[in-house]
Amino acid sequence: MARIASLHFYPVKSCRGIDVTEARVTPTGLEWDRRWMVVDGRNRFVTQREQPKLATITTAMANGRLELAADGHPPLHIDPRAGGAARTVEIWKEKCIGIDAGDGAAAWLGGVLGDGFRLIRIDEQRPRLANPEYVGPRPQPVTFTDGYPVLMISRESLAELNRRLPAPIPMARFRPNIVIEGVAAHVEDSMTRFRFGSVVLRGVKLCTRCSVTTTDQKNGSRDPRQEPLRTLHTYRHDRKLRGVTFGQNCVLVEGIGETLAVGAPLTLESHQL
Repeated sequence: MARIASLHFYPVKSCRGIDVTEARVTPTGLEWDRRWMVVDGRNRFVTQREQPKLATITTAMANGRLELAADGHPPLHIDPRAGGAARTVEIWKEKCIGIDAGDGAAAWLGGVLGDGFRLIRIDEQRPRLANPEYVGPRPQPVTFTDGYPVLMISRESLAELNRRLPAPIPMARFRPNIVIEGVAAHVEDSMTRFRFGSVVLRGVKLCTRCSVTTTDQKNGSRDPRQEPLRTLHTYRHDRKLRGVTFGQNCVLVEGIGETLAVGAPLTLESHQL
């Protein structure tokens, strides 16, 4: 049976994610997903592409508060309701407004990553919008994701990739929100509707992959063979998108305020824009 195999969200962009058995659907995706990100001294976003050590920072949401932890450092607690200075930040080629988490958070990041970094929360009153070229005319708000609310991958797609790799890798390398199973490999490539009970998502853009996939999500080390990108290039290169693809970016169609749960059955539906 096609169904949800696992659910994941990542409170801080590029830090370690949280595996859950259920998650509430909000207008911007799974609750708490990419609500924070790290920026450098130029107020530009920082990810594992530049700082693979971000993978070693664990995240937790406890009693409505964000907790960050790293080996050798005391935990950092952040109140997501706390006010802070508004800061114009840059993510890719886009500028948006974020809320600075303060000097204490910056000092903590400095102890883990080095000086010059700050923690920024998305301003929910002024969210970013996904690219209308792919999502269509209906505005789709997003947090600090690379561009879309939800990333979906099937276990079968990973199994097909691992069959081709010199050594298997875990799903965590791809940092999905929803993992499905009981389907053909790469069924998520379909630009269709994915229904999980009262929650409906629509595939809008294949996810192009970068060096984050070559990063061990436990210790932050890079694969010296540049896997899985090297293998993906042999059968998943997309000329139009100018890169290798793995996974489907989705927008929300129905179900805001509902809860997704592991084991929820999946139905694929045709759609019209």
